[in-house]
Amino acid sequence: MRYAFFITIFVLLQLFSLGAALSLQWWLQPWTTTTLQTAVMVTIFIITNSLLLLSVKRVFANSYRWVSSWMLFMHFMVLTALLISLLYGGYWLIVTFTDYRVLNPSVVATGLRVLALVIFIGLFIYALYSAYVPVVRKKTISINKPMVRQLRIAVASDLHIGRLFGGDAIDRLRRLVVQSEADILLMPGDIMDDNTEAFTAYDMQENLTELCASLPYGVYATLGNHDLYGHEQPISHSLRSAGVHLLNDDVVCLTHQDQPIWLVGRFDNHKRERVATTELLAQVDVDEPIILLDHRPSDIVEHSQLPIDLQVSGHTHNGQVFPANFIVSAINRLGYGYEAIGRGHFVVSSGYGFWGIPFRLGSRSEIWLVTLNGK
Repeated sequence: MRYAFFITIFVLLQLFSLGAALSLQWWLQPWTTTTLQTAVMVTIFIITNSLLLLSVKRVFANSYRWVSSWMLFMHFMVLTALLISLLYGGYWLIVTFTDYRVLNPSVVATGLRVLALVIFIGLFIYALYSAYVPVVRKKTISINKPMVRQLRIAVASDLHIGRLFGGDAIDRLRRLVVQSEADILLMPGDIMDDNTEAFTAYDMQENLTELCASLPYGVYATLGNHDLYGHEQPISHSLRSAGVHLLNDDVVCLTHQDQPIWLVGRFDNHKRERVATTELLAQVDVDEPIILLDHRPSDIVEHSQLPIDLQVSGHTHNGQVFPANFIVSAINRLGYGYEAIGRGHFVVSSGYGFWGIPFRLGSRSEIWLVTLNGK
């Protein structure tokens, strides 16, 4: 499996390199010679495979970010070229089937190149905006169990707290949940970006403590795969010290307006010995409302047959960068969004933070505000 993943990444990088090189050759064509065109092609392949080799050898910290950044750079070049090709094709259709006057070829060529530069820069600006400026998705859900009063649940998955997404992002989340008048915040996994180095270095515990104190019922969370890559204990300690209630294969009963509401939390399946959902449900009263935090949405089909009223998940990032969102949709029963399936309701968030590099295209930084009503 590991070798198959590496081969897939290697092949994708070569394809991206070819597409990026051809795109850049077209853009530079009016000002370059054949020799320089060849040099562009060779240089891009050299950069790609050098970064890949450095990443595999782990020559420097966070080398995957350099590869991801270069891959995104090439991806946006290819997307720009495709958009320009579509626009140019549309121009010729208009010229062919109408009386529209054909423009001077040199004017068209210059205009297309200027437009390509604008689109390329625009993609980066929009992707950066989508990563750092969150939206609030609102959903009202009615469950088939009695509730004395509605519960307003904020959901923020995949924060990936680290150097690129830190104290300011936590403060922004606090303002959003307060403005939304949420009763509780649920964070289903990937809270830290692999470790607590940045969290400690930039003293983010104060920010997280203020977030926890801002909600009537506080913050409840489970650990995701990125919280389990060798730093589970320091991550758990940091979260608990800030006031986060961790549900690691655990259950807890809240009392909301004299109404018992059960929260069930699971470890991510990166932890092989995690407890089965059915075992956790054996500890609760299934006639009362049950909310499950499960980082990955991979068990939704099985959970839809269990007495779970609401499951909140993340992990997929909705692909983070187009067209990966289509892959996420293809390999998951529910890769993103909301759906009522079987006996329960399911919300899969694209995440509040991001993984690797601070860019999103075809997805958005978000939190969900779920208003839970009874029958």
